[in-house]
Amino acid sequence: MKTSEKNVALVLSSGGARGMAHVGVIEELEKAGYNIRSIAGSSIGAVVGGIYATGNLNAFAEWVNNLHKFDVFRLMDFTLSTQGFIKGEKVFEEIRKFVEDKNIEDLDIPFVAIAADVFNRREVVLNKGSLFHAVRASIAIPTVLQPKKINGIELVDGGVVNPIPVEHVHRSRNDILVVVDLNSTFPYKKPQFDKAAQELNKNQYKQVFEKLKKKFRYNHSHGKSSSPRLGYYELLQKSMNLMQEKLSEMILEKYQPDLLIRISRKACKTFEFYRSNEMIEAGKEAFHRAIRESNT
Repeated sequence: MKTSEKNVALVLSSGGARGMAHVGVIEELEKAGYNIRSIAGSSIGAVVGGIYATGNLNAFAEWVNNLHKFDVFRLMDFTLSTQGFIKGEKVFEEIRKFVEDKNIEDLDIPFVAIAADVFNRREVVLNKGSLFHAVRASIAIPTVLQPKKINGIELVDGGVVNPIPVEHVHRSRNDILVVVDLNSTFPYKKPQFDKAAQELNKNQYKQVFEKLKKKFRYNHSHGKSSSPRLGYYELLQKSMNLMQEKLSEMILEKYQPDLLIRISRKACKTFEFYRSNEMIEAGKEAFHRAIRESNT
């Protein structure tokens, strides 16, 4: 990578709560003097990338890191719908308090979110219209979050079709293609960070997950059985992880980024947002690790 070139085309992958590592990567890119000139994101990558494009990423990171200050149950708008047991609207109502929704075409940098139209079996590239509608569609995990209807079409999580949308990021002459992959298969080592906030958040989230476990028969073997019987939620989560992992491998084989920043898929589970502080630090460490590897 030529350090004299400072313009970055940034691609942020899907990966649930691991997506807070995107925040750490962006922070370190800016500290190193790089200029993020365009972003493409899928699922949580679309959320972080879209909010960054509005100039409100710091406020978003602070909000996620301090979710214990809010009534977590109030954000989990459960529903009996067969399309998903969480509406996902209350979270965006909270985000609207510190992030103004904008049309994508009015953002300061080119931005693209990816979603899936499963009815017509196709990828949908969202590069205009409401930013919030686009990112809400991109994170609609099938059967968990209800689909988002845009232009009469029900859209679900972009990770279903394209977890690393390299081909859709806007490129400019002599820019650096930087990809953050949240679905890498190497072992995870926890970074050094202040654990106090994480432990406080974890106590709040445990109530939510206990409710989910009872409702959807979530089972965890803790190593007691080599062939555990998976519950509804765990089966869904593991299936999505496997799909995104394999798709990510194929995409990265086809498209060679100038800088690949990898986060282990074992870092945390999809909804463990109480570990946001840890994931941000993991993103920072992964950035510097990638820089060292690129210079060897």
